[in-house]
Amino acid sequence: MTASFELSNHLPLIAILRGVKPDEVINVANILVAEGFTIIEVPLNSPDALTSIKLLVEEFGDRYLIGAGTVTTSVLAEQVIATGANLVVTPNLNEQVMKLAVDAGCATFPGVVTPSEAFKALELGATGLKLFPISMVGQEGFKALKSVLPPSALCFPVGGIEPSVDSMKPYVDIGAVGFGLGSALYKAGMSNEEIRNNAQAYVSSFKSC
Repeated sequence: MTASFELSNHLPLIAILRGVKPDEVINVANILVAEGFTIIEVPLNSPDALTSIKLLVEEFGDRYLIGAGTVTTSVLAEQVIATGANLVVTPNLNEQVMKLAVDAGCATFPGVVTPSEAFKALELGATGLKLFPISMVGQEGFKALKSVLPPSALCFPVGGIEPSVDSMKPYVDIGAVGFGLGSALYKAGMSNEEIRNNAQAYVSSFKSC
């Protein structure tokens, strides 16, 4: 499976549901899906994250990219893959995690900052590069990195991206194909209306870019 195949039918915005609980995860996901989201990750430092991921896989796994974030060890990767997830997102570049995820056919987004990490991730079969935290890279750093990466490399800035054209367009102009969206999209305790409004703002802003 190639990266273009994996992402061709998806809105390239990764919804990061940090802190979501199993008894609310389907409701939150339904709100996001209704607004156009098709890529959803539950970070493993969320309460009972594997249960939430299993529930999402059962509900949406045949249509969307569903899986885990903050996958930092091979043991965690194996646990995530066992849920039936098809998405693995990491904050760092771990070769064992990458190999397990790629071999399982998962869309894989490792966290990278440097050119060495980025090229290694692509060599290992990354679907896309999670530029995290983007605040460390910045627009100038991203521009320099993008200038040496293969044109086919799919870059996703993550960390502090706001639901506005002003926040997203500078990175899109440089070559970002999508974004990972965290607490400005969802955080524990938000109302359904807040989540819906945030989702609408992100989708609208991204399409305007």
